[in-house]
Amino acid sequence: MEPGVEELMPRLLPVGDWDLAEDFDPTVPPRTPQEYLKRVQIEAARCPDVVVAKIDPRKLKKKQTVNISISGCQPAPEGYSPTLRWQQQQVANFSAVRQSLNKHRNHWRSQHLDSNVIMPKSEDEEGWKKFCLGERVYSEIDALPNNENIGIDYIKVGFPPLLSIVSRMNQATVTSVLEYLISWFGEKKFTPELGRWLYALLACLEKPLLPEAHSLIRQLARRCSEVRVLEENKNEEQISALNLIICLVSRYFDQRDLADEPS
Repeated sequence: MEPGVEELMPRLLPVGDWDLAEDFDPTVPPRTPQEYLKRVQIEAARCPDVVVAKIDPRKLKKKQTVNISISGCQPAPEGYSPTLRWQQQQVANFSAVRQSLNKHRNHWRSQHLDSNVIMPKSEDEEGWKKFCLGERVYSEIDALPNNENIGIDYIKVGFPPLLSIVSRMNQATVTSVLEYLISWFGEKKFTPELGRWLYALLACLEKPLLPEAHSLIRQLARRCSEVRVLEENKNEEQISALNLIICLVSRYFDQRDLADEPS
């Protein structure tokens, strides 16, 4: 090591000029503290000043699983773009819902759940999809047997996002379930059950957003815009629901580049 470098990096264990035995061999295990320190000094002197790691680019390419898109949302179909006033009103309503939820969270959390409400564990992706969407939507069954005398079977139609349920979900669970449903929505159609849960989870999402939540809601808004464009029958109620989610992501959570241009 050069003298100038030594001055900037003083030795933590200075090694003096000891009288080592004539048969001192640095390749064999040291027998005294002096021999140990001398051996460390010799090994350090042999280290190159610059070391370049040998990396196989093919291995890196295989492990690149993150795909980040900065593209915006697709424009709404002609005649279906929401007005600025409508968007502002939705943001105001959503803000009021969030404030009420936060104010009464402890009350709703203390309410007893029905015996048939068994919330899945946070990491149970399939369990949460079935819990939120129900077997009919999750399994893509067109219709279920009519059991009017039995009452509503929430296992089949999905549990609604009741305040007593969502108030028990911490931020890690909220983010996980949001990720599960967005992943499902990436390949499936939009349904009322999905829309209710997405709205409720967004209402539970705390600001400032964590990086993973930030990425998720942007992915959600872009997916909503894709489905909106492909809506063949131009179902006004469904397009309105998709407009609402895009509006909340872009205007309440400050992702302005994804916002719909006012009609």
